[in-house]
This record gives sequence, C-alpha cells and structure tokens, in this order.
Amino acid sequence: MIEIGIIGGSGLYNVEGMKNIKEVAVKTPFGNPSDKIITGEIGGVKVGFLARHNRNHIFLPTEVPYRANIYALKKLGAKIILSFSAVGSLTEKMPPKSLAFPDQIIDKTTSRISTFFGNGIVGHVPFSHPFCNCIQQELYKQAKKLKIKAAKDGVLVCMEGPAFSTKAESEFHRKMGWSLIGMTSCPETKLAKEAGLAFGFCAMITDFDSWKEGDEVTAAKVNETMKSNEVAAKKLILAAIPAIAKLKRCGKCNNQALKGILDHCKKLDKKQLKKIELVLK
Repeated sequence: MIEIGIIGGSGLYNVEGMKNIKEVAVKTPFGNPSDKIITGEIGGVKVGFLARHNRNHIFLPTEVPYRANIYALKKLGAKIILSFSAVGSLTEKMPPKSLAFPDQIIDKTTSRISTFFGNGIVGHVPFSHPFCNCIQQELYKQAKKLKIKAAKDGVLVCMEGPAFSTKAESEFHRKMGWSLIGMTSCPETKLAKEAGLAFGFCAMITDFDSWKEGDEVTAAKVNETMKSNEVAAKKLILAAIPAIAKLKRCGKCNNQALKGILDHCKKLDKKQLKKIELVLK
C-alpha cells in the first residue's frame, strides 16, 4: 500500500532515490494503466510512481488511459497524487526551465472521457478549486528552498493536442490572462477529484507556446529544456514528499464522488456500483 502517487509527464520517467523498489502491474475496470507502477519509499513515505505516457512514451495526450491511472493509484492506497506535466508558458513571468504551481484550470479538451460516472450512475462533483491549495503552497515552498526558479498561482489551460497552438490561439489565451498551456492536466485533475484524492500539480515549463515571435514552440525546443526540468522536478520530489506526507488534510478533497452522486443513484444495487466501488470509498 502507498500513501502518495506520483504521475510523471514528458521527460520524467523515473525517480532516483526511491528505496525498496518494486514494479506492480495493477488491473482496473477501466483497462490497464499507462505502465507498471513503481512502488518504493522516499524519506520513509510509501509512494508509487507512474509514467503517464509509459516509460517508452507511447501514448499521445489523448490516448493516455487517465481513468485507469487514477483508479490504479487509489487501488494501491494513494490518498494524495502529485502530477508533473510539461507545459508551455503564456507569460514572460514564467520562463522555460522553471516550475510553476497553478491554482486554476481551464479544460478545452474535446475527445476524452473525463468522469468515472455514467451507465446509470449520475454525479456532479464540485470543481471550483481543482488543485489542493495546501499541496501547491508546500511544493512552491520546497522549490524555493531548493533555489529552483518557480512561480505559484495562475491559470493553466489544457488543450487537446497533439499539435501545438496556432499563434492566434496563443494570443487569445494570453488576452484571457491565462498563464500556462498543456495537454494532460485534464481529465486527470477531474478524475482525482471524483476519487477523493488530494491533487497537487507541478508544471514543468519547456517553451513560450506560439505567441513569442521567432521563438515559437517546436518538439525540438521542448526536448532541449526537458532535461533541466527533469533534474529540478526530481530534486523537488525528494524534498517535498516527506513534507507533504505530514500536511494535515483540509478535508476538501475527501469523498467528492460519494457527495456528488444524486440520491436515487445511492440506492442502486451493488452490481451497478461495483465498477466504481473503489472510487466511492
């Protein structure tokens, strides 16, 4: 059993410093997760690491089995998830080769299943605060202690991809006052909320998206900055895990799925609820 699940995005496929490492294959009602989950300990805290795109990076953002990933980590006992994702910046205040910890999100994805509900089970969870503020503040605090260039707060917009933004889209997002853009934070964040998991998010900034003339994002540029972000993220994980494990739970993330299910659905028989029984616990 683990206490904290770690989801690694592009460039973050493992975490050095874990002890008592084991690989665990987890089955879920939603298929297989992206990869085997690497369990172990960091600072005495039991954790599970999952490469979102697989360690061989075989999944496009749209193809990631998000439901299976969240379900598998909760099945192993996770109460907290720390998600790391490569993103573009929409502001010079958040430059490449730095980390950011946003407090809001805009979901502009179009082709992904974003809920555990359905098939007769109707529910609506609150999503006004997508990230756990306690965790976001602690991640920022630990990053500053490590002298990692970092920023907090701001709005992250999640697009479908896999193509990067047009210049018009990038300028529109900037005019809206949004700070970051990525392709994987949704539906991951929503599913974690439904599963009652405290969710922390670290944006690993690789580029300036498409708005900066002459410096538009390309896959090559992302790869150039990815290594620097990987080093910073791994340092942050080792420092932050013990601190986050000691945080008192504010309670705002608990049992969101059960609270969100409409009353008549709570009377469904066990066979109907079996598929998401674990999510409801």
